[in-house]
Amino acid sequence: MKIVYMGTPSYASNILFELSKDKRFEVCEVFTQPDKPAGRKKILTSSAVKIKAVELGFDVFQPENINTQESIDIIKNAKPDFIVVAAYGQLLKKEILQIAPCINLHASILPDYRGASPIQETLLNGDKFAGVTAMLMEEGLDCGDMLGFSYLENVQTKTSEDLMQELSYLASDIIRQVLVDFNAIRPQKQRSVSATYVKKRTKKEAIVELKNAVQVDRKFRAFFPWPGVFLESGLALKNIKLNEMHSKNKIGEILKINKDNIVVGCEKGSLIIFSLQAPSKNEIDAVSFIRGKRLSCGDILL
Repeated sequence: MKIVYMGTPSYASNILFELSKDKRFEVCEVFTQPDKPAGRKKILTSSAVKIKAVELGFDVFQPENINTQESIDIIKNAKPDFIVVAAYGQLLKKEILQIAPCINLHASILPDYRGASPIQETLLNGDKFAGVTAMLMEEGLDCGDMLGFSYLENVQTKTSEDLMQELSYLASDIIRQVLVDFNAIRPQKQRSVSATYVKKRTKKEAIVELKNAVQVDRKFRAFFPWPGVFLESGLALKNIKLNEMHSKNKIGEILKINKDNIVVGCEKGSLIIFSLQAPSKNEIDAVSFIRGKRLSCGDILL
């Protein structure tokens, strides 16, 4: 069974790896996003899928636009039985969708959280469940008929990185089952009236106010490892954990200093802070940070 595979982040690279181990499938071509500048030094960096595909010995294509005639010809010439897509980052036009059945592995239980950041949205909303849906792709955003889904429970304390990893393994199991049983599956229409959409997250959204500890904790986990969360001053909260959610405090008050962390109050609730990073400085443990600032219990971190 020949597969053209399309994906970009680690979520997609894990799925590619699992497919490559299954002798029932032959990955004949891999498409991923072009290398992009990353980090402070803007070093040109390959996607997780490209790194994994090269490691596995697959041909890799990185078109700026997947819908050019050149890309379409490459896919047609591969004569795939299926096109499998996982967080690729570009919409496919009708001419590609007609080459072979296109199956997208979307990291939500559709029709919730169509769009670019379903995992982050799941955590920001404090959802109890997260999941993956395999769907037939149509011209449109995550609106195709569903072929199968799987879910995890009790995900409220996970980070985006953790959840992406776990969902990638669910997706790997689903896609293998869907590909093998494809002709026997009856696709199910989505309830589009119930659909919600999420856009790509930006660094501008990473600023937090210490008003509600639950909301800060959710944003920290949703935005970990990128872009992280920052106070208005630019101070980055690099490693934090919800302490409790009910107390009333002065915003930013240092409530307790422990051996390896500090407890900081929010208007509602409090946070345990393990490490911080001031603008243009290295990350430092929170206790050393407040000692360097000569702060103690009762002082304001801000």
